[in-house]
Amino acid sequence: MRSLLALAAALVLAVAGAGCSGSRAPTAPSSTASHTDTILTRIAFGSCNDQARPQPLWGPIRSTRPDLWVWLGDNVYADTENMRVMDSIYAAQKQQPGYRALRRETRVVGTWDDHDYGANDAGRSYPKRDSSQQRFLDFFDVPDDDPRRQREGVYSAHTFGPPGRRVKVILLDTRYHRDPITRDPISEQRYYPNATGDILGAEQWTWLERELRASEAQIHLIGTSIQAVSSQHPWEKWANFPQARQRLFDVIRESGAPGVVLLSGDRHKAELSRHDEAIGYPLYDFTASGLTHSVSPEQEPNRHRVGSYVTSLNFGLITIDWDADPVTLRLEIRGADNEARFSRTVRLSDLSPAVPSGRAGR
Repeated sequence: MRSLLALAAALVLAVAGAGCSGSRAPTAPSSTASHTDTILTRIAFGSCNDQARPQPLWGPIRSTRPDLWVWLGDNVYADTENMRVMDSIYAAQKQQPGYRALRRETRVVGTWDDHDYGANDAGRSYPKRDSSQQRFLDFFDVPDDDPRRQREGVYSAHTFGPPGRRVKVILLDTRYHRDPITRDPISEQRYYPNATGDILGAEQWTWLERELRASEAQIHLIGTSIQAVSSQHPWEKWANFPQARQRLFDVIRESGAPGVVLLSGDRHKAELSRHDEAIGYPLYDFTASGLTHSVSPEQEPNRHRVGSYVTSLNFGLITIDWDADPVTLRLEIRGADNEARFSRTVRLSDLSPAVPSGRAGR
């Protein structure tokens, strides 16, 4: 728990930033953390980690010597409105030996999904979202003066590397502001689409636009927890909110940001999806899911799938070769034996808008 002094300071900041109505400011300051001395060459990521199950992948993950580990959600399974229970669950995961060793060796960032948010498939109606947010930030050792302590949602941005070898990791919050969806008991789809519903909320949309337009990075990794490109499966996905999904594609395209790759989790399986029409150059959605448990190996439709479909325990690894001409990104799904289950190499030059537009700081 934060100290009384920290809580008092937070209250002062909140009051200072509020309007006459007492609400939070309409746009939060950028929370971009800059690490210009850290050149990323290996980024590992994963999701769906049940703290009550064996966690066999931390050894293989550590053996890849990642410069960065990215949690993509369901980092623990804490489906509860009891914050004491949530505290104990996070504490158990933080002391898990393999994960504890990884934290000593590499930088860790992340976002959440439904089970660490607090309820299965939940959105903005989850009643403990503010309390849950503070537990999430405690798990990541986020300082008391970080903007995420004062605003609604856990979204964040992190910039690594010097000019010319710069990677920006943008982590979205797809839970705090997400509108409701209704179960469909008749068709094979789990939910009726919410045609006009939103996922990110007004403040987060403004923040995302700003983070992309002002960026001078060569590579932009956007963590979105749920899949944005794959649209045919019946589970949670951006396609359940078609207007919001199109807005995401529009924001990326109109920003002119190069090198955008989406990172997602949630599915208890791994795959790579590619959309050739969404943003003006190929948009890859790289899904790694199932750190502790996966689903049956049955195939499911995905018109955008590239390559194989992995249903065993897995994590994702992106290796950037800055010295190659052109620069390349190797996208791999690895298993408990640290062998590649899937691999695809993408040239960074292929992830470039034909006519960059709307860029700031140029």
